[in-house]
Amino acid sequence: MHIVIMGCGRVGAALAQTLEQQGHTVAVIDQDPTAFRRLGSGFGGRRVTGVGFDQDTLREAGIEEAGAFAAVSSGDNSNIIAARVAREMFGIENVAARIYDPRRAEVYQRLGIPTVATVRWTADQMLRRLLPSGAEPLWRDPSGGVQLAEVHTTPSWIGHKISTLQEETGVRVAFLTRLGEAILPSSQTVLQEGDLVHVMMRTDEIAKVEAAFAEGPEEGGH
Repeated sequence: MHIVIMGCGRVGAALAQTLEQQGHTVAVIDQDPTAFRRLGSGFGGRRVTGVGFDQDTLREAGIEEAGAFAAVSSGDNSNIIAARVAREMFGIENVAARIYDPRRAEVYQRLGIPTVATVRWTADQMLRRLLPSGAEPLWRDPSGGVQLAEVHTTPSWIGHKISTLQEETGVRVAFLTRLGEAILPSSQTVLQEGDLVHVMMRTDEIAKVEAAFAEGPEEGGH
């Protein structure tokens, strides 16, 4: 696949190098030609100097044959404008924009532009480790009715199967984080000490789910 990246900061350069190593062709756009130094001499993709939401610049980067576009410059407005141009003018389906302001990120998510809110994500990850109680939303659907969240699990669930947890709490376990690795559990997977449980649930049932996770399993329900 050909992928166009706007922004050659640390994130853009790392993304470009990783994608090229995976066998994709990559073009990187940046207003500052010296930024391309971050790509290193081994980078074989295109380096395009210009503004990432300018249609001629995007064409020079090969947007017309691209399968994906990433906007990871340091400016929220530039990122979202570029993402919308790629989506709406050039019909690119796989588009993502990095957004620093988390309030904006939710607005853009509703416009159908997947966003990565850098600072908020990092802060949320820290909060989950510092305050391991309650449900911290990782993702919400645009209507806000369903969300993916990490829910604090009382130690009494350790040794019980995922199927038991799902039956007694009424949620779907999307994945576990175990020793820093995400794993997709089966109904037979047994919860281990230190597992972080990520579940899909209705937003209006969060309090009920949290209570069920905090209460622990019914007696004898292995």
